[in-house]
Amino acid sequence: MTLTIRPYRPEDRAAAAHIFYRAVREGAADHYDADQRAAWAPSPEPDYASPSKLERQWCWIAERDGAPVGFMSLERDGYLDMAFVLPEEMGRGTARALYAALIERARAEGLRRLWVTGSHLARRFFLARDWRVVWMENLHADGQVYQVFRMVVDLDGPNDD
Repeated sequence: MTLTIRPYRPEDRAAAAHIFYRAVREGAADHYDADQRAAWAPSPEPDYASPSKLERQWCWIAERDGAPVGFMSLERDGYLDMAFVLPEEMGRGTARALYAALIERARAEGLRRLWVTGSHLARRFFLARDWRVVWMENLHADGQVYQVFRMVVDLDGPNDD
């Protein structure tokens, strides 16, 4: 089963929304309760009334045998905005491959530091790649409270892949 990483295209919007929905609803089930997950990802469909932020970010899609299975996006200021894979892709190297593409682009653009506001799952992934937690906070959104982690990484660190 072949994994490929490619740039995001506008026609990926529905697939990215579906990946996000499943990653939150199923993949994050051990870390966030049902109400939190329902508020965080209310629908598997994109909100076509709003422009897609992924089109203005640097974004990569992971495909396994031609089907989208994950995506990761980076704002031009170094904010790692979205990092999601389907639950069945967890532990298969999909996030690692997306992250490698993101790091390559960040370095090519001259970014020296990246930052993220990450979930419990994201925190584990990033800590394994020399990111550090700057602070933990309780984020209030959509009537819910989420424990999140502000993290940073310097791109001249030893283990950015």
